[in-house]
Amino acid sequence: MPDVEALERLAQLVGRGDDSTVLATVHRSRRAEIQVAADRIRETLEVLRGEGYTHLMSVHGVDYYPEEPRFGIVYELLSYEEQDRVTVKVRVPLSDPHVPSVTPAWPTASFQEREAFDMFGVVFDGHPDMRRILMPEDYIGHPQRRDFPIGGEPVLFTGNEQQNPGWWK
Repeated sequence: MPDVEALERLAQLVGRGDDSTVLATVHRSRRAEIQVAADRIRETLEVLRGEGYTHLMSVHGVDYYPEEPRFGIVYELLSYEEQDRVTVKVRVPLSDPHVPSVTPAWPTASFQEREAFDMFGVVFDGHPDMRRILMPEDYIGHPQRRDFPIGGEPVLFTGNEQQNPGWWK
C-alpha cells in the first residue's frame, strides 16, 4: 500500500489543485483509499493509470443505509510494478444514483457495473449495455439494498414441488 505521503501525492495528482475532486483520503490497516466526486471518476482512474495503477481489479457497490449519500461504488486498482493497490470510492445519493461508466476505458468494468446496477440500482451513465445481469429483466427491486425485504421467494425442493408447480415457467 502507498504510505501516507505517497497517498497524499496521488490525491494531489488526482485533484490537480481542484478542491472539488478529492473529498477524502484514508490510510489505515495497510489500505490506501481516495474518495472522489462521482462525476470525476473517469479522470481519476486515468490519472492513476498514468501513475502505474494499470489493472482494475474490481468494481463493486455498497449500501450505507441509512446514511446519505447512500450508495458507494468502490474501484480497486493494482500496480504490478510496485505490487501495490489503491482503492477509489465514490458516493451517490438515493435520489440521484448515477455514476459515469468507466467501461469505455476499462472494458473489464462492464459486467461489474451491470452487477452494481442490478443489485443496488446505481445507474452507470454511458455504459454500452446497462441492463440486469443476475436477476430477470422483469424483476422489481434491487436485492442487495439493505432495506430490501428478506425472504418471500419460493424455493423448489423435492418436498414442496407439488405446492410450487411450474413456478419456474
